[in-house]
Amino acid sequence: MKRYLLVILWLFAGFITNAQDTAFLPTSTTGEIYYHTYYCFSYSEEHEQSEWVCYMLTDSMVYGTTPRSDNFKEDPTVITGSAKLTDYEGSGYDRGHMAPAADMRIDPVAMSECFYLSNMCPQEGSFNSGRWRMLETAVRNWAIEFDTIYVVTGPVFKRSRKTIGEEEVTVPKHFYKVIYDPEEMEMIAFLMPNKKLKDPLDKFIVTVDEVEKETGIDFFPEVPDPMEETLESNVNRAFWVINTSEPVTSTVEGERKQCKAITQSGTRCSRMAEPGSDYCWQHQPDE
Repeated sequence: MKRYLLVILWLFAGFITNAQDTAFLPTSTTGEIYYHTYYCFSYSEEHEQSEWVCYMLTDSMVYGTTPRSDNFKEDPTVITGSAKLTDYEGSGYDRGHMAPAADMRIDPVAMSECFYLSNMCPQEGSFNSGRWRMLETAVRNWAIEFDTIYVVTGPVFKRSRKTIGEEEVTVPKHFYKVIYDPEEMEMIAFLMPNKKLKDPLDKFIVTVDEVEKETGIDFFPEVPDPMEETLESNVNRAFWVINTSEPVTSTVEGERKQCKAITQSGTRCSRMAEPGSDYCWQHQPDE
């Protein structure tokens, strides 16, 4: 009951429940804020990409059944014009999602909109398919575990000088993710260089304050100051158990889902949940 009351209060307060809710959006340092159905973003014309992309992620979104579209395209909502497909062609860089396609399987609209180039940044291929992908998977597992989280993702333009394409799309030196669980009031952030990485994900954990220092963005300006200061200056690593096992998602309506339990080794249980439950037979919660 506590979780539902808190979520309702946050939704009423105007947190990112849909494209028009703005109260808890990050600040914008250089960009114009735009809204799509399931995420919003601040588009930097100077860098021809979003400085941040922000959305609410739920377990139902992770368990969505809409297939990946791969329909990359310009974003018609960006008044100044977004980056173009030709900017990336032959550049040697991937079109890296900020709001991942696997987070947007809830319906065809969400899937289509996440392939706008305003949701893309130039990423090294080995980074995009390596540690960055693992981090995206960990975030989805947190959405399943905690039911509702808020995600802000973007590039770090500081010290970024290289560009690609006629539109001169900036190649970021680093990328970040900031994740917030409103029920338990916990935050975690990651700051990762845009290159092939071998270290485990926990090596890239930072405080939200550190990301704010690198980007100049205030991520949760409407959180009361004393609470914001505490959350953004600390990371409860014991709370954020990193699980990079791909969630088992349903492809048929009513199909059983993967158990939500975390094993002693820190990975997610691979068994399927019992019908009508979030847990397998072994991990049923005590009455």
